[in-house]
Amino acid sequence: MSEAGAGGSSFKDHFSGIAADYAAARPEYPDALFDAIAGVVPPNAHVWEPGCGSGQATRGLASRFAHVHATEPSARQLEQHWAQPGSDRVSLAVEPAEKTALAEDSVQLVAIAQALHWFDRERFFAECRRVLTPGGVLAAWGYGDFLPPEGMADEIADFRARIEAYWPPERAQIIAHYAGYDWPFPALPAPQLWLEMEWNLAHFLRYLASMSATARCRAGTGIDAVAHHAPALAAAWGDADETRTIQWPLFLHLRRKP
Repeated sequence: MSEAGAGGSSFKDHFSGIAADYAAARPEYPDALFDAIAGVVPPNAHVWEPGCGSGQATRGLASRFAHVHATEPSARQLEQHWAQPGSDRVSLAVEPAEKTALAEDSVQLVAIAQALHWFDRERFFAECRRVLTPGGVLAAWGYGDFLPPEGMADEIADFRARIEAYWPPERAQIIAHYAGYDWPFPALPAPQLWLEMEWNLAHFLRYLASMSATARCRAGTGIDAVAHHAPALAAAWGDADETRTIQWPLFLHLRRKP
């Protein structure tokens, strides 16, 4: 899930500097997501997961399919992957999404979590055509802004206003749910899904700190937006040890190679 760009060693890397925070703070994907993918891909499938980041999606994929080849152009991100130093069902490699060492017709699923908007899509889709077997599936998903917890709308709006100018332009593609992409394969039906976590205040603040716009704001202004807004967020949250439900709308695209 790194913010990876076009090919080779040059890519838009907004997360290597906060790789440990990203790995610790990001939400886990729901079982319903992987169940939906497993409904159109057999359990003996071999999977390629480009842009895997620190592995938020890899665990769910590995629990349902025979093997996952998880790749990531950022070595620092991959160092935080939960499958380090190795797993029987997971292999890791520092590779861009646009060029993998996988053989032609070697996987039955290509799965991309919160990363497709960073790829050179023309080159990446060509690589999908190369490595997917006939009948194989391309699955791409993502999530945008969370819903403010009850009673926190104003405080969340103030925080978002401070970092808004520091989001990379590619984020608009996530907000649009990848609308308008020139997909390489016909669509399959995909359910509407939600990502939901139960977090205390400390974990919620870590999540806000893991956002690339937060890091870019700090680098550009010297202001730590989370620290600046933490008192107001904490007052609105209430008991810091109390868990609250955080929800994100989750979108999924499923495409089958003829």
